[in-house]
Amino acid sequence: MTNSDQTPLPRTAVAYGITDPVASARAELKAALAAIEVKANVPRRVEQASQRGIAKARVFAKKNPVGAVAAVIGVAVTVGGIVWVIARAASR
Repeated sequence: MTNSDQTPLPRTAVAYGITDPVASARAELKAALAAIEVKANVPRRVEQASQRGIAKARVFAKKNPVGAVAAVIGVAVTVGGIVWVIARAASR
């Protein structure tokens, strides 16, 4: 059974059945570099996390609109309070 019979491998995986040691080392290096790129690409990870958060917020707002409005008001009051405290401390 070859990989073509299965689902495609992720970029961070090494193909099974490579017998040539040089090809195996190259495949392992390629997979390791891909894994490092996936872990180290912070902007992409932040973007994906924010997209997941936005999707969750939309689902929550659709299921519970009153709770969503209350959450937005709560966040606005909290941010406003923090800004007020910082401005008051800076003015003294």
